[in-house]
Amino acid sequence: MEPFGGDKKVGHSLLTGPETRLKNWAIPKIPSDIETYHLTLTTLLWSFINLLIAFEAKEHLGLLWLVSLMIIFQYLTDLFDGELGRQRDTGLIKWGFYMDHFLDYIFLCSLVFVGYMISPTGLEIWYFALLVILGGFMVNSFLAFGATNEFQIYHYGIGPTEMRIVFILINTFIVFFGTSSFHILLPITVLLCGTGLTINTYQVHQKLWHYDMQVKKIATEKEE
Repeated sequence: MEPFGGDKKVGHSLLTGPETRLKNWAIPKIPSDIETYHLTLTTLLWSFINLLIAFEAKEHLGLLWLVSLMIIFQYLTDLFDGELGRQRDTGLIKWGFYMDHFLDYIFLCSLVFVGYMISPTGLEIWYFALLVILGGFMVNSFLAFGATNEFQIYHYGIGPTEMRIVFILINTFIVFFGTSSFHILLPITVLLCGTGLTINTYQVHQKLWHYDMQVKKIATEKEE
């Protein structure tokens, strides 16, 4: 049986090097009574806090600084949980893969919900499209992993860390300039994300098609 590849991400992002140094520095300092699953499950807390903030943020856009803080907290716990498990050999490889990425999706939904709650009326369809497309990136990665046993979440040097930075920059923009430009910026964002998903899907399609054709060719040659 081929070894499970979900704990080995394929590719690199622009920040892979600094992240590796941060993990090597921080992991030995984490108390021994904190386990990898504790860090993984904290994403539920960060997501819940985002939901609470969402109901007040439209009247107090400064609360988006707290949302950005939740993004940083979620980034750190997400960064450290897998490495902590590997260094302490907890054996929670498949549980960690499943729960970590499912909770990433929950956290993503909480961020989209914050955006929806602070937006002017009339943009509901665009938030629905945004959630579908962002979820599509995750579905695409998992389906490709199921077909190749290679888990790739980095594209053109961009990964989850860089996307978190984008969310923080968006929050900062909103705090200073408000939401009046959402009627223009949100559709543009959706179209850009949709284009990226289309390109990514086509690349995966090409890779799997080439693989299947190679297997078919080998099988045909053996029959001959």
